[in-house]
Amino acid sequence: MTDDNDVFGKGLWQYHKSPNNQELITWTNLTFEDSIPISYFFRTFNQMPTLEKKALELAQGKVLDIGCGTGCHGLYLQSEKNLSVLGIDSSANAIRVAKERGLLQTVNQSIFDFKGDTFDTLLLLMNGPGICGSLDRLQLLLEKLRRLLNRGGQILLDSSDLIYLFDETAKGEKNIPADQYYGELQYGIRFENNNETFPWLYVDYGNLSHLARKVGLETHLILEGQNWDYLARLTRGY
Repeated sequence: MTDDNDVFGKGLWQYHKSPNNQELITWTNLTFEDSIPISYFFRTFNQMPTLEKKALELAQGKVLDIGCGTGCHGLYLQSEKNLSVLGIDSSANAIRVAKERGLLQTVNQSIFDFKGDTFDTLLLLMNGPGICGSLDRLQLLLEKLRRLLNRGGQILLDSSDLIYLFDETAKGEKNIPADQYYGELQYGIRFENNNETFPWLYVDYGNLSHLARKVGLETHLILEGQNWDYLARLTRGY
C-alpha cells in the first residue's frame, strides 16, 4: 500500500497526532455506509471484544502481529505479558503510529513479501484473513503462515460468516450469488475527502478448516461471538 492511497493509515496518523472525534466511513458491496470512530483502533485491552481478549490470553512465545495497525494488540502483549512482538502492516502510517506508541519491533511490508524469522504465535485479528481478498488467495496466505510457524506454534485469527446478510427463499434456502464466494467483498473506506476500495474476505469456519487441511494445518474453534464471528486456532498437522 502506497502512501498516496493509504486512507486508513492517514486517519490513524491524524488521530494519533491530534485526537478528536475523527471517523472513518466504511461500506461494502453488500452493506450501506457506516461510521467508525478512529479512537476504536486505539482501544485498550479492557475495551476489546471478547474474541480479541481470548486471542491475546492464548498468545505465547515470539509473536508476529499481522496487520498490526496502531499496535494495540502487540503493545498489550509486549507490556503486560513481556512477549517479543513484531508488528507488520502494509500501511506506512499505521507503522509510524505503532512505533511512536512504543511497539519496539515493526516492519512496513505485506505479509506475502515477508521473509523474516519464524514465530510461536501468528496473530491475525479484526478479521485478519481479510487481507487476502479471496478464497483462492486465502490458501496462499495459509501456506505462507505455515512456513512462518515454529513447531508447536499457533495461528490465532478471527473472522465472520456473512451468510446472515442474505435473505432466504420460500424454501428456506439462502439466496446467495452463484458467481463467487459470498464472503468475497469490495470494501471501501473514506477519511475526509479521500476514498479507497479493495477486495476483502470474510470466511466461514467450514471453508477455513477445509483450506487449512489442504496446506497441513489443523483448525480448532476456540470461541464464537454473537454476530456470526469466531476465533480459531490453527496448528501444524505435520
